[in-house]
Amino acid sequence: MKRRGFLKLSAATWATLAAMELKGKGLFRPKVTQASETGDLPGSLGAKEVPSVCEMCFWRCPIVVKVKGGKVVKIEGNPLSPANGPRVCARGNSGIQLLYDPDRVKYPLKRTGARGEGKWARISWDEALDEVAHNIKKIKDKYGPHALAFFDHGASAEYFREIFKELGTENYSNEPAFFQCVGPVAVAYLTTMGYVVSGTRQYVDMSHTKAMLLVGSHLGENLHVSHIREYVEGLARGAKLVVVDPRFSAPAGKADLWLPIRPGTDTALLLAWINYVIQKNLYDENFVRKNCHGFDELKEAVKGYDLKWAARICDLKEKDIKKAIEILAEARPQVVIYPGRHSTWYGRGDVQRHRCLAILAALFGAIGVPGGIYFPTPIPIGEAECLIGKEEAGESDTPLKEKFPFAEPFPGSPTNEIIKATLTGKPYPIKLWGVCGINILQTIPNPYQTMEAIKKLDFIFSVEMLPTETAIWSDIVLPDAVYLERYDHVYKNDELHPFITIRQPAVEPLGEARPPYWIAQQLARRLGLSLFTCENEIAYLNGQLKEIGLSVEKLTRAGGLITFPGKPYRDPNKGLNLATETGKVELYLEAFADEDFDPIPKFEPTPAPPKGYARLIYGRVPVHTFSRTMNNLWLHNEWPENEVWINDEVAAKLGIKDGEMVVLVNQDGYKSNPIKAKVTPGIRPDAIYLAHGFGSRSPRLTKAYGKGASDQFLITHYVEDPFMGSSSHRTSFVKIIKGGRTLDIPELRPLPPEIPRFKIKEA
Repeated sequence: MKRRGFLKLSAATWATLAAMELKGKGLFRPKVTQASETGDLPGSLGAKEVPSVCEMCFWRCPIVVKVKGGKVVKIEGNPLSPANGPRVCARGNSGIQLLYDPDRVKYPLKRTGARGEGKWARISWDEALDEVAHNIKKIKDKYGPHALAFFDHGASAEYFREIFKELGTENYSNEPAFFQCVGPVAVAYLTTMGYVVSGTRQYVDMSHTKAMLLVGSHLGENLHVSHIREYVEGLARGAKLVVVDPRFSAPAGKADLWLPIRPGTDTALLLAWINYVIQKNLYDENFVRKNCHGFDELKEAVKGYDLKWAARICDLKEKDIKKAIEILAEARPQVVIYPGRHSTWYGRGDVQRHRCLAILAALFGAIGVPGGIYFPTPIPIGEAECLIGKEEAGESDTPLKEKFPFAEPFPGSPTNEIIKATLTGKPYPIKLWGVCGINILQTIPNPYQTMEAIKKLDFIFSVEMLPTETAIWSDIVLPDAVYLERYDHVYKNDELHPFITIRQPAVEPLGEARPPYWIAQQLARRLGLSLFTCENEIAYLNGQLKEIGLSVEKLTRAGGLITFPGKPYRDPNKGLNLATETGKVELYLEAFADEDFDPIPKFEPTPAPPKGYARLIYGRVPVHTFSRTMNNLWLHNEWPENEVWINDEVAAKLGIKDGEMVVLVNQDGYKSNPIKAKVTPGIRPDAIYLAHGFGSRSPRLTKAYGKGASDQFLITHYVEDPFMGSSSHRTSFVKIIKGGRTLDIPELRPLPPEIPRFKIKEA
């Protein structure tokens, strides 16, 4: 159909719908307040509408859930939301299939076979909770509180985190989403600018920018509705886009300039750019003079990094490097130097790579301005007294994060330190794990090490919606209500257009699944803890909302969402007053120097692949959230398995054709499932790419099991970040197996002598 014909059809359709006599508020509502449903209209028309919050990913878009006959029939965006409006993505739409997934865990389960077999017996809630409480008490009494560890992520986990904190363990929050994702970028910006510019949210004003730099960030593949809206709005208004990525990603396809960099050399490129900006006076002198500390030291430290050197190290053309930085400099201060989110790439240099991004933004004066980095707007939500326990967790005589000097501001302990202590008993034994909201075997590097650690535990329990790999290794599985069946905390969105909203249930939990508040409350009572004294979640939420004169009832009547005026930008007539040591942007970090780290970033080479190998890199697909959505019927239908991206020159030399089945084998001999080859010029010859989350190893996930290849089960070598203890994900290497023959990857790009090769340990 031609576009003109489509527009005519659309106009006619909407005219017909607008003329329909609908019971209730109808299609064109100013807000969501309808409380009853009308069952005699087709589809979702006339359905009861419940305002809530999505959790098909961590972005938490406000939604409207449509219910008919006690069943969810449709999910839309909340039109009151300044973030996503009436829009939801494919994942948000498919929350229905999470709710009604036939593989869901609906009853408490007790392991009957060996850990990892997935053999269970259904038990009562009393038996399940009694057993969990009994083991917690027994292990705490025998080994002390630090023998308990909790791996957590998402809204469900927040209540259980309070239990472990109250029990006195320093390991009360070992969140892989932090230690395997955002940790290095959080440390970099907290120390440099005084706040976490990139965590769950990224405070970047892409819709009003004139230029954007993305370094290894895959916007459009890691789809978050409001973020992508702002990104697309910026491009539509004419913003220039520079993408640095060894793969021709979705944003690379929209870029004015794509730089296919040698993996592991990003910091070299950034340092050369910083030097060029200073030497060519392309920085905002007024901003730097008033708001930056350590400029002279920075100028001296980077003067040896020039564009010619960077071109050789990074395997890029010098003219392209120069063109890219001049595009960005010309747009200053309305330039987004995107901070990134997933930052656990190579281990040692991760924090300093993101420090370089922060420094470049500061040189351009792109902080607290439209089109640059902005400041979050505080929203005064209180804390219900019924949840408040210990303000600080306990600390052992030998804390697991003691050797990581910049881990202290963040909760819990590094995940891999937990695993190593579980395996070795040093510096103290860890004998019990609780897990909620995270599939640890598809998240933490070297899952084989994690499985060996689980075998050493006296007890492990998990709170699950689906029978994941973590679930089949658990002794007790507690059935969690999905987000459409429960209340959670008040959600504060402190971005450009701030608002608050709440998650609330649209339907009753299926089977014997229970909301996390109820589960945590029952477990706390069995443990003798004075937590969760509110009668239910509504009382808890009202305690949070009372400070701003709201309640759950009032907020729901208002459509489930209230907006606030934003204060994202600085006063250009005043200097910054950041929460740093000097109140300014810290180009030179005394705190790093005090801990014998480089106060200004420098280039430390990341070892290149061994001869015959390529570096394994990974990313996302827009219809899935890690491994969480792989069993979802609708999303599985859209993207059932991943492919392995192989450079076309490499494939030609190895005799691999597009669509052929191959197997990957890593430097430690671990193999992937068979997977289709995607032969493409859109990836460097020294890299192999897999989309993350596929290749489930839980037979109880009937749609996802064995579909595609898991990148996580090939990531067995990791390097710990020395600042805060995160673990690297891009330090494993692979060969290709075809027809039973292991094929060496040919080296098509000469390696500079400054970059060492990774050395494989002999068995």
